Amino acid sequence: MRKIPTIERRVIPSEVETRTKGEGRIVIAGYAYKFHARSQNLGGFKETILEGAGKDSIERDDIRALKNHDANLILGRNRAGTLRLSEDSTGLEYEIDADERQSYVRDLLISLERGDVTQSSFGFQVMPNGEEWTRDEDDFPLRSIRALSLFDVSPVTYPAYLSSESKVDKRAIDYAASLVSEVRQAEPIRIPHPDDRDNLRYLAERARIMKLRG
Repeated sequence: MRKIPTIERRVIPSEVETRTKGEGRIVIAGYAYKFHARSQNLGGFKETILEGAGKDSIERDDIRALKNHDANLILGRNRAGTLRLSEDSTGLEYEIDADERQSYVRDLLISLERGDVTQSSFGFQVMPNGEEWTRDEDDFPLRSIRALSLFDVSPVTYPAYLSSESKVDKRAIDYAASLVSEVRQAEPIRIPHPDDRDNLRYLAERARIMKLRG
């Protein structure tokens, strides 16, 4: 049986806007992701996207624009010419030709004009060898994505990274946990003075990690 790929989803707080083009045509536009922007904690690691990460996918993949990642509420499709995607110096910009004959499109346009919907999101899968792991300035695991396969872009209501609609690959979480574990195992155990609050906090955190590891 064919394995269904894990689709990860991310939300960025960039403005989604409407533009009017020739013959009264309305376009919904925004950035699905921005290069080198750091995500929040995704369950043990942070993430950033590098320049060119989606370039091949834009040319290769069949990508949809959806409302709130709902496949029943399709706004456009790149192969139909109703969704246009391009990477510039900022990130991945998208443009959707809005069709007001669809009731959910009319509802979305009202929400955008009112400022009730302001975030963009994208669904993707990391390509083989398309990521690298380092540590940030706070020694926290950092996943840098250099090649991904896009599934969809969406104007969304809620910017919830870890909700059921914003999944994170479990393999990435497990790998980040192993990096943290390696550091913890290599650290010497320090015996704090009772008045040394920093050391007491250190031991409390170490005990918490050891408990999570079982």
